[in-house]
Amino acid sequence: MATTQTPHSRAAQLREILNRANHDYYVLSQPTLSDAEYDNLLQELHSLEQQNPDLKTPDSPTLRVGAPPSDQFEPVFHPVPMLSLSNVTNEETFNAWYQRALDYLEIESADLTLELKIDGLAVAITYTNGILTQAATRGDGTQGENITDNIRTINAVPLTLIGDDIPGTIELRGEVFYPISAFDRLNEEREAAGLPQYVNPRNSASGSLRQLDSTETAKRPLDMFFYSVGYAENGEIPNSQYETLQSLKRWGCKTNDWARRVQTPEQALEAIQSVAEIRPTLDFGIDGVVVKIDDITLQDRLGAVGRDPRWATAYKFPAEQAITNLLEIRTNVGRTGAINPYAVLEPVVVGGVTVSQATLHNEEDINRKDIRAGDRVIVQRAGDVIPQVVGPAPDNQRPPDSQPYRIAPNCPACEEPVVRDEDMADIRCVNSTCPAQFERLLEHFASRPALDIEGLGEKLSKELARQNLVSNIADIYTLRDRMDDLLAMERMGEKRAQNLIDAIEQSKSQPLPRLIFGLGIIGIGSEIADTLSREFRNLPNLLAADEEQLTAIEGIGPILARSIHEWANHEPNIALANRLIELGVNTEDDSPEPAADHPIKGLTFVITGKLETFSRTEAANAVKALGAKATGSVSKNTDYLVAGADAGSKLDRANRLNVPVLNEDQFKQILQGQIPDLAETTEQEPAQLL
Repeated sequence: MATTQTPHSRAAQLREILNRANHDYYVLSQPTLSDAEYDNLLQELHSLEQQNPDLKTPDSPTLRVGAPPSDQFEPVFHPVPMLSLSNVTNEETFNAWYQRALDYLEIESADLTLELKIDGLAVAITYTNGILTQAATRGDGTQGENITDNIRTINAVPLTLIGDDIPGTIELRGEVFYPISAFDRLNEEREAAGLPQYVNPRNSASGSLRQLDSTETAKRPLDMFFYSVGYAENGEIPNSQYETLQSLKRWGCKTNDWARRVQTPEQALEAIQSVAEIRPTLDFGIDGVVVKIDDITLQDRLGAVGRDPRWATAYKFPAEQAITNLLEIRTNVGRTGAINPYAVLEPVVVGGVTVSQATLHNEEDINRKDIRAGDRVIVQRAGDVIPQVVGPAPDNQRPPDSQPYRIAPNCPACEEPVVRDEDMADIRCVNSTCPAQFERLLEHFASRPALDIEGLGEKLSKELARQNLVSNIADIYTLRDRMDDLLAMERMGEKRAQNLIDAIEQSKSQPLPRLIFGLGIIGIGSEIADTLSREFRNLPNLLAADEEQLTAIEGIGPILARSIHEWANHEPNIALANRLIELGVNTEDDSPEPAADHPIKGLTFVITGKLETFSRTEAANAVKALGAKATGSVSKNTDYLVAGADAGSKLDRANRLNVPVLNEDQFKQILQGQIPDLAETTEQEPAQLL
């Protein structure tokens, strides 16, 4: 006779299924439920908890969406202090640290455990009877802040541990970080939307964890690696750091797979040197390798000196920071009118690159960091690429008349008054005829992702605008009739002029998504442009759409919809669109309608490397035409990586995440509706795939 489950038993069953599925997906990278199945079960649990509030437990997956905003973070005292680490930077200082530990212990040798030093935020998470009950920041090592609601939103953090050998109370420690690929996507989206970019993944992780409203933290794709046990009660833990990592993994915690145990300092140094080879392929920042005496009994005997344990040290990589003089703060004007301050520096080498300019973000950030012209400042390369000013150097000395920085009240390009954006920290020039904005817009319109007009770069865009040969982007299509004026420009010979005219003429036939992107509408990147093109099929339809129609499209929110609608209803823009049509620029989407029943519809592809019969753009367009998505970075949500020759780090990441990899022949099969058998596929080099 069948029995009906009670709400209590069904809720318990759903929690177990969902927490296991979450572990399989985010920790093991082996999904066992489809997104739709997971969402349906989560919604069922949410409904049960709404109807029966007493069913909500601390390990409920519904807590991952965040909790009501808090007024402040409560202090949390660490029963066992969270110590800092001493640093070594070369073979000599590393060997000296190791020998000091042996001398203190009066032994001849000791095994070492090596772990990547993740550039994130250290946290301590307490589990009681296997259930997450508290999470705290490191703080000063003795006292941190209670961030339990925020930590629960991170999918890599188990709400309940797995296994029957877990101590009754156990504090686990680890590092929360912002994946580089997700951080890059975030900044690309902000740049496309005309918003200031965030500084680096570590600061973004810190800011995300310290949101008083955990529903905001839930929107950030934070990740975490666990690396140690702080303390445990009512149970046993391994007496080895390396075995502790294995226990953490067995209990359902995500650990970094690079960790290894070695017997000699020579083996340790060899492993540390090998990290330089894999560092560019990692999706998280590291600034060194943590080395620990493996035996925890020996760790206890060694103890600490001040706040530094004798049993561990960090082998730090060469500094990515340097100190130099900030000579001047200047500004430029972006194509959206944003006034962007930047630092002019006395040239200095940072991470092997000579830096003479660096970003300063915005006026608010400059004054928060208290940076002023004439200061000695710390400069770093954010994400190993973008130079930025961190703040004044410790030895900075200012003259008595030094003043906080203020952006001038008038635009540096057109002298019109600037305005402060009420919603953001931006200061903008709103003069639609501002020459600097138009120069940037013209350069953007001609750029490779847009109309791809070869020869029309930054310098020529400025010259054309400043000599009044072009006053709006449609004017470039009339330059053929002004050849004499064009030839009168400096260093403009007949051949160069003809090549430019030919490239402009060819750009008329570019696909509609490129035109939409090239118009420079705030918030529209290349992917959104592609979506809009396929949705509306021509430019007039897009410009006639109201905000309700726009927000109905996946990926377009109310802010972007308003931006598009406002642009489309501005008279000069309407005139521009009509003129582009009159001049013969393609404004129609001639791509085929996505197949209704193609096997790859809805799947996500990444194209990398050099293909024989497709360019990467052609390959991406081919999958989009069949209703699939083409993105630029590999993640757990990627269904297939198409790998050509010299595929590089994306192939490495796909192999680590067990993302199926297609060679070109298999890719052609899949486009024809034949899903190839990849059961025998193993990790391979790109050349072997072709």
